[in-house]
Amino acid sequence: MNKPAARISALSLSLLLLAGCATTSLTSAPESPAQSQALALIDQGKPRDAAVQLEALANTLRGNARGAALADAAFAWREAGDNARARSLLAQVTARQLSGASLQRFQLTSAELALADKQPAQALAFLNESSDTVSAPLRTRWQLARANALQATGDAMGAATERARAHAALTGQARTDNQQAIAGLLGTLDDATLRARAAALPANEPLYNFAGRALIARGLPLPRPFDRDGVAQFDTSKRPPAMSDGYRPPVKMAVLLPLSGRLATAAQPVRDGLLSGYYGESRQRPDIQFIDTAGTPAGAVAAYDKAVVAGVDFIVGPLGRDEVDAVFGRTELPVPVLALNRGKSSPPAGSAGFSLAPEDDGIIAAEYLRSRERSKVLVLHSNDDNGRRTAAAFRERFTQRGGQVLATVGVSDTVGDIGAQLRAAGAVDGVLLAVKAPQARVLAPQLALAGVGGATRVGTSQLTLGTGKPEEDMALDGIVYPNEAWNVRSVAGLPSAATAGQILPTARGAAGRLFAFGFDAWKISAYLDKVATEGGLAGATGTLFLDSNGNVLRVPAWSTFSGGRPMPVSNN
Repeated sequence: MNKPAARISALSLSLLLLAGCATTSLTSAPESPAQSQALALIDQGKPRDAAVQLEALANTLRGNARGAALADAAFAWREAGDNARARSLLAQVTARQLSGASLQRFQLTSAELALADKQPAQALAFLNESSDTVSAPLRTRWQLARANALQATGDAMGAATERARAHAALTGQARTDNQQAIAGLLGTLDDATLRARAAALPANEPLYNFAGRALIARGLPLPRPFDRDGVAQFDTSKRPPAMSDGYRPPVKMAVLLPLSGRLATAAQPVRDGLLSGYYGESRQRPDIQFIDTAGTPAGAVAAYDKAVVAGVDFIVGPLGRDEVDAVFGRTELPVPVLALNRGKSSPPAGSAGFSLAPEDDGIIAAEYLRSRERSKVLVLHSNDDNGRRTAAAFRERFTQRGGQVLATVGVSDTVGDIGAQLRAAGAVDGVLLAVKAPQARVLAPQLALAGVGGATRVGTSQLTLGTGKPEEDMALDGIVYPNEAWNVRSVAGLPSAATAGQILPTARGAAGRLFAFGFDAWKISAYLDKVATEGGLAGATGTLFLDSNGNVLRVPAWSTFSGGRPMPVSNN
């Protein structure tokens, strides 16, 4: 036998492997070296090269081995955007020829092409295998394809379930888009259906935490606390045992606030509110230290490091958005944080975030209107950052919930005549007023003259800014808005808003909201285990929940103006 004849090439070896293992399971039949090398080109961003190599390989094979290579080539052509070539190759293959990952690639490609042909039932037939048994590299794509097919067949809950299972593996914009898609799917469910379906979900089903957030946004109770995994666990091991009501404060706590700089004015009521809760507690309290961040990212990081050196076991703050991003951007946070603003991303493992973000007002208002079956709305917002952010969040959630925003109008601090724009919006049954009181007082009569006065009008927390004179505020009568709980009901450990305002300047007027926010930051710190595992902590800003992403969710109280004075809304 001559030397060349004795040599077994890598390609020949791959043929032997394919021929001998064509009917074995995925775990016992890994791809041949040649097949694996070609498929690896897909991960390198070269799907066309992979497809060409796999087709060339298939042309050297026979039987089941040829079918597996063709199925893989079809998958690669689909990745390269050549659906016609993928269809041509799939037509030469039958599922009976395939096993393992090649069979799953065949099924996934066939399903995606069926979806492109608007044949969701056929796609589901290809994807009938549980994603738990699907090869890890294909699993997320398999789940998303099933989600698209289920949604096309009208199964919103099934589609949301598949998307939730895929969510942990997604990153970047794909993760953001998926979260919005889940919210949209859940938004198609009425309250009763959402509650029943959420209650029926088993423990640790990924969809439950999404459903829980949707329930809280609608002001509905959770069937059970949020499910928690390693990311959502909060280390309170250094704290003393919890008392009967769940009180379990830190041993040594630092509060990072911009006590100087441009944010110092906002920081003062937050500080006073936190201290009001702290000194209102007669039981064991932590040592507490306030550290100035100066309102800058670098200052926030330096303050965090100073707190760590001081030996604290819990940190509240910082307050500014850029400050939060800087601290959350650290590679590691040895001491957990309750940030007092919303960063660009979710809090890192073991930490949490609490905010009074404008986006929350928009979401709350959208849910309020949809729960009252309002479907066509007009959005009026101030032309500042708060107004635009509120309006954008409102539009997104209202649309997800099946509503339609007929028109959006931005207004300046000095509101002009916008009657023509109001009339052009057409017949609406709801109005969002994401504006301050002086703007709303000018807009209210214009809405009436435009024939919109009878629509349900919902304001935001900004509506109370600039109020105080009933004879002027009578123009706001009938507008409903989310309010801080302590303006509506008693809150344990805190005097009424009226009493607190008489004692402290930082607890009255516009500052009162930040004062309540600071009080709740203390409550969350002292009842972290309780709010994480039970939820429903009664705070000054509302009822507080801590979701699986480490974000504090808030259900506000609702108020309206009557005779120019704020009044609680019952049975909201």
